[in-house]
Amino acid sequence: MKRTLLIVLISCLIVPFSYGQLWKMRRWELVGGAGPSFFFGDVGGYSRTDNLLGFRDITYLQTRYNINGNLKYRATRVMNLRLSLTYALFNATDIRGSNENRDYQSMTSLFEPSFIGEYYFIKNRAEMSYLFIKGRRSFFSQIMRSLDFYAFTGVGGAAYTVKPNDALLDRDMPTEGFAAIIPVGIGTTLIYNPNINFGVELGARYALSDYLDGYTSQFSKANDVYYFLNFTLTYKLKTGPRGWPSFR
Repeated sequence: MKRTLLIVLISCLIVPFSYGQLWKMRRWELVGGAGPSFFFGDVGGYSRTDNLLGFRDITYLQTRYNINGNLKYRATRVMNLRLSLTYALFNATDIRGSNENRDYQSMTSLFEPSFIGEYYFIKNRAEMSYLFIKGRRSFFSQIMRSLDFYAFTGVGGAAYTVKPNDALLDRDMPTEGFAAIIPVGIGTTLIYNPNINFGVELGARYALSDYLDGYTSQFSKANDVYYFLNFTLTYKLKTGPRGWPSFR
């Protein structure tokens, strides 16, 4: 009788702890993303007095795209470390703005490596379930238990090349370079099954340069800023016995 009670007591203590550590079975994640890019520089856009919170600058003419790949490592259950590589295109044009008579336009291609930390302020409860790890839970019945919400920031760089039109080319300003950037943003992921997540992420980048569109002026009061809205797909890799990802 005493032995039975001891076994029950040990099980009650160990099982919840074991469930709470199930995330360590897949600490490495491969993430791919794509979506629109939005650029806010000195070419194009409306003046601040005509532009509430910058919403008028979000137009089809100023919108291009970005694609990215990421490698994530789960340092803790609520903290991720992430290496990200992004390629993006930006378009800046004075058409439809406060400086239409200026007629400047530029196309920028950008490659951005960055190192990012993610903090999950709302963490899903599904991955703590042994039945979920085994794929025995109904996804649709557990959708609200399967959502993550996180914020992120970090450091990075932007290698950029600008193709200006003739009017902007006459200003003889830098058309390529490398600038440090500071990424910050928020995102959400949906835990589809133990191996796959779907997500949406909105991130801003503040560049320590004002030449990403190939132009600046004495009236410029801030460096260039750009945004990515990404739709992501995550594949989780099993963790090997030495802590490295296993591809078996």
